[in-house]
Amino acid sequence: MRFRLLIPAALLVAAWACSGSRPSTSPTGDSTLHVLLKDSPFTDAKALLVTFSEVTVHASGAGFGADPRVPFASGASSRTCDLKKLTTAQDILGTGPLPAGHYTQLRLVLASAVIYFDNASSGPACASTIATPGGRSATVDIPSGELRLNREFDLTSATPTTILLDFDGDRSVRDSGNGRFTMTPVVTVVSVY
Repeated sequence: MRFRLLIPAALLVAAWACSGSRPSTSPTGDSTLHVLLKDSPFTDAKALLVTFSEVTVHASGAGFGADPRVPFASGASSRTCDLKKLTTAQDILGTGPLPAGHYTQLRLVLASAVIYFDNASSGPACASTIATPGGRSATVDIPSGELRLNREFDLTSATPTTILLDFDGDRSVRDSGNGRFTMTPVVTVVSVY
């Protein structure tokens, strides 16, 4: 049986406003970035819990490896979102202060994912932990949990920036047979404002 899951997850990652000048130096000053997540409806599951372990951004002209992290709420080390609850709403994946400047990439690290077929989860759409619903479930294998979104944006000290991401579950999650599922994350930037 083939399960098609539509997991459009909008991750608002405030910080994408294109301007005419592109400094090639490291960012200076402070700014605020918000990363939001949303989802489109899918029918094959009651809940799809995806745990993100890291959200980072890459500054123009900087070497890779020391990219600033976008903090999760309440200083948590990870954030779990039930994408099913984000079909008519959006929630914050990460938010916090970052150096002002020009950025060229957003990086997401997915630690785990689990599909629940019988019952919905309770509580918020995104939190540091979400109680797992009862009933049938399947762990989703994520061969490469790192996703890089190449999109240029500027963070200014004057106004916060928000990035909204869409996680396409229909193209991301596949039934690999024998009750096993695989995820190759397909995420697009919906808007930057």
